[in-house]
Amino acid sequence: MINQFLTVLVLFAAFFFLQTRADNLFCEAGIDYGESKCQMSSSFSSSSSSKILIKGGIVVNAHHQEVADVYVEDGLIVAVQPNIKVGDDVIVVDATGKYVMPGGIDPHTHLAMEFMGTETIDDFFSGQAAALAGGTTMHIDFIIPVNGSLTAGLESYRKKARKSCMDYGFHMAVTKWDEVVAKDMETMVKEEGINSFKFFMSYKGSFMINDELLIEGFKRCKSLGALPMVHAENGDAVFEGQKRMIELGITGPEGHALSRPPFLEGEATSRAIRLARFVNTPLYVVHVMSIDAMEEIAKARQRVIGEPVVSGLILNHSVLWDPDFSIAARYVMSPPIREAGHDKALQKALASGILQLVGTDHCTFNSAQKALGIDDFRKIPNGVNGMPKIISSSSQ
Repeated sequence: MINQFLTVLVLFAAFFFLQTRADNLFCEAGIDYGESKCQMSSSFSSSSSSKILIKGGIVVNAHHQEVADVYVEDGLIVAVQPNIKVGDDVIVVDATGKYVMPGGIDPHTHLAMEFMGTETIDDFFSGQAAALAGGTTMHIDFIIPVNGSLTAGLESYRKKARKSCMDYGFHMAVTKWDEVVAKDMETMVKEEGINSFKFFMSYKGSFMINDELLIEGFKRCKSLGALPMVHAENGDAVFEGQKRMIELGITGPEGHALSRPPFLEGEATSRAIRLARFVNTPLYVVHVMSIDAMEEIAKARQRVIGEPVVSGLILNHSVLWDPDFSIAARYVMSPPIREAGHDKALQKALASGILQLVGTDHCTFNSAQKALGIDDFRKIPNGVNGMPKIISSSSQ
């Protein structure tokens, strides 16, 4: 029996101002968000105080928690301590019995991403508005080059991000290699503030690069002081596994998991770590989904950052065997959600510091888009929901 609900009150310096911006964008877009809501957001933005006191909550940070007040002025946290005294011009929010914590930063998202013949359903407004509602206050998205061009990719994503209603940053994917790409990487680092570059070891025929190009990319990152990132799966073996499943008549979403088993993620993770060591550069492994990959990261802990994602931490691959295609297809992502046991092991690795931070790999497609692969799992657009965080918990 649930005795108590503890609502997590999300705190971040500019929350009220960012949320008002989101409300106004809904209204400006003509979305049926409620007339009173539009009127309220307009009134709030014009007359609200810039001084806010969040009073009596359980303040949580990375090191400890305490009952305290949080005073915010002009969008900045001024003080965190018990019993702060304020004047009548301050908005007071009663947080008694509630958690007060910083807004989340999602380091791995894909908004308005063109992929597998379609585009993710969340753009830079809808995805961010959902994230804000769930307590995520910043995210880092991946720029996908246009025909291999990093500069064209940056320009494309700048246009996409004009709808933004919260803070964001960019990683840059590298999908081919030549001297132009090498030069553009320098421009990204020195002029555009982008200093992390993702290399795909999977998606043969589209994003995947081979070991020779991976080494060149690692070398360039090292020379620029940038951080290389990898999607670690053996793309050649995955391609063979997909063909094998189709030959066996396995065309549903379960074929996705069966075609790319955990040891292929482990192999690619091991290979990437060793190549990074050969070049003498640190490495960031995105969406760690298996024990196999986690164990390779554990061996090289001092040089490798491991990022599990929410879906891999809390789900197991039984969802891919649901007899309803529309349900099973929702969970198709790469690397795939693994069988039971991997999730708990990843949780323990995160708790012990073997894995360092959590992303979502938010990459959403609707049921019509997922249905593109109804007769062939290879055509199901890969990606799951994730940016909106769960902001409530319960005690038994």
